[in-house]
Amino acid sequence: MALVEVLENLPADFPAAIVIVQHVDQQFTPGLADWLGQHSRLPVRLATAGDMVTAGEVLMASTLDHLVFKNAHTLGYTPQPVEYVYRPSVDVFFQSVVKYWRGLAVGVLLTGMGRDGAKGLKMMREAGHHTIAQDRISSAVYGMPKAAAALEAAVEILPLNQIAPTLQKIFVPPSIGKVATIL
Repeated sequence: MALVEVLENLPADFPAAIVIVQHVDQQFTPGLADWLGQHSRLPVRLATAGDMVTAGEVLMASTLDHLVFKNAHTLGYTPQPVEYVYRPSVDVFFQSVVKYWRGLAVGVLLTGMGRDGAKGLKMMREAGHHTIAQDRISSAVYGMPKAAAALEAAVEILPLNQIAPTLQKIFVPPSIGKVATIL
């Protein structure tokens, strides 16, 4: 799994928060978070309403509602927009990053079906954030990254094995208050 490859290659002292928005039924998210935690030097837990992003922590969306920034500091969930097929939506999360987050943020779009995340990644790039999409060759399913590439949403299109090292270069200490977003 692409998330494992990225998380396994980040150090225990990674100086940014990671927020994962994955299209997974909420019945499976606790097990997925536990499994990812076994492959990460960083603690992995499910995001709850009111959480603040903290450097060195991995938060994972845990409901079928959309995980979003509710303000500049706090995460929460919203059912809106209801018409989005993918729940939780990466696009909705990335849009909330653009609207509220004032620190350094990197949007990362990994392998997956569909187009979710491409428009939000484009918004992040247009707002001046660094954006990364996984390349075709290393993607199991080149849907979401392909859509991002077609929109020119990614500053960089990288093989999976280069994403964690790139994040480490971007998030050099001190980086308290920085967030990396990964799907």
